[in-house]
Amino acid sequence: MNQLPVPGRDTVYVWTGRAVGDQRELTRRLLRRAGGALLGRPEAEIGVRRAPGGRPEVYTAGGRTLPVSVSHVDGMVVVAARAGGPVGVDVERCRPLPAAPLARRWYHPAEAAWLAARAEAGRELDFLRLWTAKEAVGKALGTGLRDGGLRRRMPVPDGGEVLRPVPDCPGVRVGHPAGAAGLVLAVAVAGAAGPVEVTLA
Repeated sequence: MNQLPVPGRDTVYVWTGRAVGDQRELTRRLLRRAGGALLGRPEAEIGVRRAPGGRPEVYTAGGRTLPVSVSHVDGMVVVAARAGGPVGVDVERCRPLPAAPLARRWYHPAEAAWLAARAEAGRELDFLRLWTAKEAVGKALGTGLRDGGLRRRMPVPDGGEVLRPVPDCPGVRVGHPAGAAGLVLAVAVAGAAGPVEVTLA
């Protein structure tokens, strides 16, 4: 990826990789790559640390920082970065699960009703789209799933890549860019004044 970020365009950049050995090393490498691309510095000059609260932070020696988010599942690491403000990412593997009962227990009643009305064949995928959206939004807001994050309503998943407004959360958007086969990927931003693009690196 050259010439990042694109001036005048609010964009989330997403890097993915599969760990062969140490997953932490791959995560650091992807975070440095994100920092180098968006902060305009060589990757060797990019530092990675934990911010207060445990979030990853990418920085330069000059004190510039970059909002980033990390998620991983089964050796797959996903890093999202956005020069325009807070970002969140979550990834889950598609798998069998009791979608309707879990939604009734954890999700907002309107989401649980929507999911129960869906065709059974797609319920697990829709459940995971809602779950990853909630996780990504919680990361973008810096709250995680605490304080009712699972009951925070999400836009109805449509399988599209466009980041859409989150109900009752001004400036927060979430969407599901295409990911690797068998995975559900969600990206969220906070503080968005308008449309936000997603670019997979």
